[in-house]
Amino acid sequence: MKEIYELTASEVRNKILNKELSAYEVTKAVFERIEKTDELIGSFVSLRKEKALEEAKIIDEKIARGEKVGALAGVPVSIKDNMVSLNDPSASCSKILDGYIGIYDATVVTKLKEADAIIIGKTNMDEFAMGGSTKTSYYKLTKNPWDTSKVPGGSSGGAASSIASQQCFISLGSDTGGSIRQPASFCGVVGLKPTYGRVSRYGLMAFASSLDQIGPLAKNVEDIALAMNVIAGYDDYDGTVKNIPVPDYTEFLGKDIKGVKIGVPKEYFVDGMNENVKAIMMDALEKLKEAGAELVDVSLPHTKYALPTYYILAPAEASSNLARFDGIRYGYRSKNAKDFNDLYVKSRSEGFGSEVKRRIMIGTYVLSAGFYDAYFKKAQKARALIKADFDKAFETVDMIFTPVAPTPAFSLDAVKTPLELYLEDIFTLSANLAGVPGLSIPAGITEGLPVGIQLLGKHFDEGNLIAVGSAFEKIRGEWKLPEGVEK
Repeated sequence: MKEIYELTASEVRNKILNKELSAYEVTKAVFERIEKTDELIGSFVSLRKEKALEEAKIIDEKIARGEKVGALAGVPVSIKDNMVSLNDPSASCSKILDGYIGIYDATVVTKLKEADAIIIGKTNMDEFAMGGSTKTSYYKLTKNPWDTSKVPGGSSGGAASSIASQQCFISLGSDTGGSIRQPASFCGVVGLKPTYGRVSRYGLMAFASSLDQIGPLAKNVEDIALAMNVIAGYDDYDGTVKNIPVPDYTEFLGKDIKGVKIGVPKEYFVDGMNENVKAIMMDALEKLKEAGAELVDVSLPHTKYALPTYYILAPAEASSNLARFDGIRYGYRSKNAKDFNDLYVKSRSEGFGSEVKRRIMIGTYVLSAGFYDAYFKKAQKARALIKADFDKAFETVDMIFTPVAPTPAFSLDAVKTPLELYLEDIFTLSANLAGVPGLSIPAGITEGLPVGIQLLGKHFDEGNLIAVGSAFEKIRGEWKLPEGVEK
């Protein structure tokens, strides 16, 4: 018999509704699991144990009275530390916001609460979501549950590790250039970056507003569908969310994928990719072919410009978004300032970490007079070309298949230059620049570490990604999460 923490979100919800388990039992079991594992893994930066257990009791009482409950009734969920929640710590893992307590709920948090999910705590992340290893967090290191000498990926490393170490059933992350999909691949879980404008960003601490997107991580594609049913949809508080109907994503599960055209872009199978990763990709393509999918060669010729384009646009937006942290209105304030200007400079210098400061400086530079046309404006034109590549490819295929990352998870001790770290995102950046959805699914293991495939879809076509993703899971067979994550 499975332990409670080994169940999926769907199984937990059904057992609670059928009164085989209580929401209180499930929540209690999850916190016991966290107590046994998180000293080693380091997924969480804050927990809301007492509040969560009280909320679980209320759900059990509703069920006992025969009242209608939400779609995630009693399911423990974690959320990334850059999503504001009322009366909970919300710091984006930055010194500059250390001690900040949320004064409202982000829209996704409101939706989770309305669905009767149990929010158990905030997960560790790269500071302000800037990084691909979760090593830039002000608070702690997070380790990969498959091998604790490896990174969990980033910036949603705590979200991915909380699923991989079975500390919760669904976790919300944010994805600006691959920050859901890359850690999902590194930690052997499923992660979805929805279409830009499918999920509200209200209450998400902005990194790059035209690229950021909230999405779910979970043990399987079915749980991703459950989560999307809750968090997707229009929101008056976010003008970028499209007011279009949200399908029932669970209806796409188990669909026949015969005849689905999957594009394979040559630009994503580059020299320098780990040979074992490449072999796993080829095997996954064969499995999809066996399931009836049709593989089509496509070209995304402007992919080579994605990395420089992203690392001009994202820092530019970051420098603008982070200007609000001035040491005056809220957040960290330097105690050593002599005057107003000194307060501003020292609060920001002492409050931000080195990676955040690096991106602010790059962003300020490319937006400055004399360089705006040479860099920022040119990058916007390149972004339009990258999006046009996807639009053209989607005229002949239903979705696109790529690796998530060129390698499995790298060592925590690895000394990488900023450029080497940025290159880790080479396969994920384009989806954010084009605004298309991307799904990462575990496909195989090399050197004891998981490797994920990435499916990129048309705008607002998450349903078909879920259909193909669930079909792939069926062919791939059972996927076991790592053992031995207890201290």
